[in-house]
Amino acid sequence: MEHSHALLHIEGVPSYVTYSWLAMVILVTVSFIVSRSLTLVPRGLQNFMEALVEALYNFCKENLGEHTDAAFPLIGTLGLYILTCNMMGLIPGFEAPTGFINVTASCALPVFFVYHYFGIRINGVHYINQFLGPIRSIYALPLMIMMFFIELISHLARPLTLSVRLFGNMLSKHIILTVLSMLVPALVPVLFLSLGVLVSFVQAFVFVLLTTLYIAGAVSEAH
Repeated sequence: MEHSHALLHIEGVPSYVTYSWLAMVILVTVSFIVSRSLTLVPRGLQNFMEALVEALYNFCKENLGEHTDAAFPLIGTLGLYILTCNMMGLIPGFEAPTGFINVTASCALPVFFVYHYFGIRINGVHYINQFLGPIRSIYALPLMIMMFFIELISHLARPLTLSVRLFGNMLSKHIILTVLSMLVPALVPVLFLSLGVLVSFVQAFVFVLLTTLYIAGAVSEAH
């Protein structure tokens, strides 16, 4: 899906790719600036980034425990990247890359493979038990087979729901803001712009929340 009003345009490159690159450049630049001027008493940009990263880390710590350090680089990167992409859609002339299904799918697919990787690495072959239901015996074989296919479908649906949920919410936010800015170009867009900021944070948090819970579920021991 292409929008001709994109302010930043490179011939032959889809706009969502261009704005995805811009989001990465912003994050790398901010990281460089903050790391070059670290102080014991954080102020300004360093204070904001430290608060944001610490909040993400503490949330992961509460849900992942000892596995936090292994999973946090992925979770933190996705959270900051998605939040940056979401916020870009609030700038006039810019677009939110997360308003395109290709971008949200590229974020969701690594989550799918990574949480299975953690599950196999932590639990080994016993990871398969999470797909077989609570009752595991030769007498419950038909139930185990049924539960396996139910769990398989559930897991395959996860990257799809992650992708579509973020894509749908960001696209609808963009459409609403565009329509309102044309109908009432003064007061109402300001109110909805504030709502757009809230939606951007909430959707980034929901993605981080689900990613964390998927990994937590994979590394837990199946009983």
